[in-house]
Amino acid sequence: MMYRILFLSIAILFLCSCTRKDLGQAPLPDNYEEQFADWQEGRMESLTNPTGWMRLAGMYWLEEGENSFGSGDRVDIQFPESTLPEYAGEFILTKGKVRLQAADGVEFQYEDGTFRQKEIYDGEEALNIEYWSLEWLIIEREDLMGIRLYNKDNPKVDAFTGFDRYPLDPEWHLNAKFEPATEGETISIVNVLGQLVDTPTPGSIEFSVDGDVYTLDALEGEDQMFLIVGDLTNQTETYQAGRYIYIDYPEEGSDYTIIDFNKMYNPPCAYNLFTTCQLPPIQNRLDVAIPAGEKRAEGWEGLE
Repeated sequence: MMYRILFLSIAILFLCSCTRKDLGQAPLPDNYEEQFADWQEGRMESLTNPTGWMRLAGMYWLEEGENSFGSGDRVDIQFPESTLPEYAGEFILTKGKVRLQAADGVEFQYEDGTFRQKEIYDGEEALNIEYWSLEWLIIEREDLMGIRLYNKDNPKVDAFTGFDRYPLDPEWHLNAKFEPATEGETISIVNVLGQLVDTPTPGSIEFSVDGDVYTLDALEGEDQMFLIVGDLTNQTETYQAGRYIYIDYPEEGSDYTIIDFNKMYNPPCAYNLFTTCQLPPIQNRLDVAIPAGEKRAEGWEGLE
């Protein structure tokens, strides 16, 4: 009986060893550097376009009822200096809907037309409203409702050429095994506002570094899985609160995908104060250094 148990134990260890070898470095596509350059170009576009994360200029939470706004100091919500009249109008929050009422002599733009009064959030759809270089929309975060403000006039962003990053390293282009979650399973995610939200998860992924296996819980994305990751480089070279990465779902009939840590990137709160970033769950804070992807956003004011 003991020999049988020993034989089964050895067999299990052998099978696990074979499986773990599947989690090593993944072969690179022939045009890997070209693919990465395309990804990096898309990353820059997401940061610097007219409503890119780098052009965020304010985040203001609304109170139920009338909220006066403008660039002056006698309003409830003060936009950046000289960007619009000292008193520009009112945001009127009523039971989860928001109406914008302009002050006398002020007009705002929506799409190709101008208006002085409009419902800009109906509880589901938020309209993008413009005033010269400014653009804003309503966002909801649990029981909070506020204004997300962009300013397209930002010379520092215009001159931005990318964050410092680790050299592109094929060793961080890894095979990963996907373990599906049970239907309806969620994981708890906290954001920088301190709000804890149970968020749907498609499952977890396993990968190997120097022979050790690590696991990350994923969040659902539109076309890919979204991972919020902490690692030991957060203590020294990368953003203290962790980084983000998207990976593909496995192809049909497979349990395996690729996790390319060269595509690990800074969350918006690393370089902008007006964000509501999600933070890595405890189980995604890895006891290993991942020297790949973007480094800290030096020269930009973010949340610590």
